[in-house]
Amino acid sequence: MRPADALGFVAERCLAPTPGGLVGIELEWFPIDQQNPERRVPLEVLRGAVETVGPLPGGAAITFEPGGQIELSSPPQLGVAAACAALQADLTALRASLGIHGICLLGTGLHPSWQPQRLLCAPRYEAMEAYFDRAEPRDEPAWGSSGRTMMTLSAAVQVNLDLGPEPERSWRLAHDLGPLFVGAFANSPFARGRPTGFRSTRFANWCHLDPARTRPIGSHGGGVVAATQYALAAPLLGAFVDGPGSQFLPVPGRRTFVEWMNAGRGERRPDLEDFAYHLTTLFPPVRPRGWLELRMIDAVPGSEWEVPAAVAAALLANPEAADVRLSDAAGLWWAAARHGLSHPIVAATARRAFAGAAEILDSSPADCVLADAVRAYAERFVERGRCPADDALDAWRCTGAYSDPTQPACV
Repeated sequence: MRPADALGFVAERCLAPTPGGLVGIELEWFPIDQQNPERRVPLEVLRGAVETVGPLPGGAAITFEPGGQIELSSPPQLGVAAACAALQADLTALRASLGIHGICLLGTGLHPSWQPQRLLCAPRYEAMEAYFDRAEPRDEPAWGSSGRTMMTLSAAVQVNLDLGPEPERSWRLAHDLGPLFVGAFANSPFARGRPTGFRSTRFANWCHLDPARTRPIGSHGGGVVAATQYALAAPLLGAFVDGPGSQFLPVPGRRTFVEWMNAGRGERRPDLEDFAYHLTTLFPPVRPRGWLELRMIDAVPGSEWEVPAAVAAALLANPEAADVRLSDAAGLWWAAARHGLSHPIVAATARRAFAGAAEILDSSPADCVLADAVRAYAERFVERGRCPADDALDAWRCTGAYSDPTQPACV
């Protein structure tokens, strides 16, 4: 395998043009024991409760993250309204079954008080944990190990969008939109029971974790070139001993994929299957997978997850409208994580973006309800220069405690 092979793979499999219009959504939640909210629900109890759900009406898949977070992943749907309706039906069914077992779902980007504890045992997660334990780039942040925090204490909303006929333009717009989403939906101001100084501690933790595989890729030189260079320069999280499907083991040190390609004689060199797997171990906030994964959004309570899906789908499907609304905040990822919408540039750009998205959604009868949801969220937060974390911090200043996870964000 040569660098040109990697470039061709990214161009053909990760950032190729598509017809456009498909939307998928993935939601992560913390399962909470209603009788004892600070106790982690055992994995066997969670699995037993999920098994009673039965086939979901919208066809979503239910999986678990390493710390026991429940993930609900929708199949792609044509249009954001259809995607939200199908996932909402599945979420209603899941909540009903969990409720019978005394479990509710907490929507927040980082659990406010739990310590890291991995519940799932799998070679990938074991290699990941070992890698991140070695890869801490500097002193641990105030909330502890970045790797274990990411794996076991974080939860997100992920919006998956078709690249459309102009993938390079969609790629750039998604990166412009990203900081706005970090700030507008920031919902993780606590860790270990105290404020961290960030509105989105979850995103700050990702930034701290391992910049070679978590920083934004960007679009300098074009998305295909940027994404390929990023992947080749990223350290290996692990490797299959005899090719994909064989034993997966951690790789000592911080050997990059391109260094593996240049391995000496007598050592197995990677092929495109190895490269494809390596791409799944990279976690930039905008990730190319043949579609765009928007991974920068904190988990939010209730049905507010519909809002980032609606805003992203509307703006990326109408690039001319998005172009004039998004570029001012490009690159302000860290500022958005720390300040949310109290950052003036992020706030002003977010106001334009949400207003534009609502207008676009209004033009489609199927999306009018989502337009109302976008406006309601904007009135509550965006137009006031606030995000959900600000409400939680206000409560903290009044009471000296983070919100009780049994109230009302846990549903």
